Amino acid sequence: MGVRRLWDHFREHPVGGGLVAIPFVLIVTITVLDVYTGRHVQLGPLLVIAPALTASLAGPRLTALAGVLAVAAQVLIAVLLGGLTTSNRTAQIIALTVLSALVVLMRFARERRDRALSLARSVAETAQRALLRPPPRRIGPLQVAWLYMSPQDEAEIGGDLFAFARAAHAATRVVIGDVRGNGLAAIGEASLVLGAFREGAHRYDALPGLVTALGDSVSRNLEDVADTEHDPGEHFITCLVLEIPDDALPDAEMINCGHPPPLLVHDQRVTVLHARQPLPPLGVRERPIEDDDRIDPFTLTCGDMLVLYTDGVIEARSPSGAFYPLAERVASFPATNPDTLLHHIHRDLLAHIGGHPADDAALLVIERTPSHRPHLTSRPTDGHHRHHPDGART
Repeated sequence: MGVRRLWDHFREHPVGGGLVAIPFVLIVTITVLDVYTGRHVQLGPLLVIAPALTASLAGPRLTALAGVLAVAAQVLIAVLLGGLTTSNRTAQIIALTVLSALVVLMRFARERRDRALSLARSVAETAQRALLRPPPRRIGPLQVAWLYMSPQDEAEIGGDLFAFARAAHAATRVVIGDVRGNGLAAIGEASLVLGAFREGAHRYDALPGLVTALGDSVSRNLEDVADTEHDPGEHFITCLVLEIPDDALPDAEMINCGHPPPLLVHDQRVTVLHARQPLPPLGVRERPIEDDDRIDPFTLTCGDMLVLYTDGVIEARSPSGAFYPLAERVASFPATNPDTLLHHIHRDLLAHIGGHPADDAALLVIERTPSHRPHLTSRPTDGHHRHHPDGART
């Protein structure tokens, strides 16, 4: 059975299978050399290399097969050299048997751990798809490109969030936010904002009512989902909420709750849309927003682009400690469409960092296009993933 499984492994994994063959070739080589050199040079103890090397290349069954063959080779050497009953050969056989068994047990334990990790990762990905759906490439008159990067290679979700939804009237609403902290511990807090946004985007006619609902939801439920045991500090969520009408008039609107300001790209010129009086982050503000209070209007004409981002982008440091100059770099890139602009930012950001980001980072590029198909559904879509502009995960 072991030989058949080894052959199946070779056929299914030709590259890995070739590597797995090395321990078995070593068993034959060491055995031949030990018999050839005679009793003066004993190479039999080197057979322990075979199961140890197999454990790093294959599973516990092939590791056990390598161990059995190594012990059998040690016995064969002892028989051919006429020393099977000597204390030295007996000790070598026993030691090789014990070491091979330990290697198999360790490989079995590692396989169980790998299965548990794979299951946890699968659960995280399932939760990601269920709760944090990616945005469409087109919604109303808007064309969308997006990017999410996480500092944890094994994590595809973290503390940055963004979402799109159609309003009850002819407009699209957008939220982008950043939870204090990053990684999997922040997903509960991010889900508060996304859930409240999905619920309120179609319900509230005016943007202040929607932002008030987001703040109320976070204030009521933040303590229940925040990881206060490992992070006892203050918990809050910065966010930027926008409403973009389908028509160029009236103006688009935004309310900024302590979030980095968006960039407006118009005729290759970049304008930073600073809020006149930004609100505190969600979880800090308690009073409701009055009508037209803290609303910042801006004009988004056909062909204009909005660049929304989290602080993980502008706080990304180069090896020398310099922050990433997003507005300056965006002004230097050809902004032909959202995908192209996002591709340039992504590539330039990674070159600036010189490695993996130290914090979660999210980017949205939104362009108003000249024509669109009306979307009457109020069902929102949101994103919380690591993706290239073309939709491939990073």
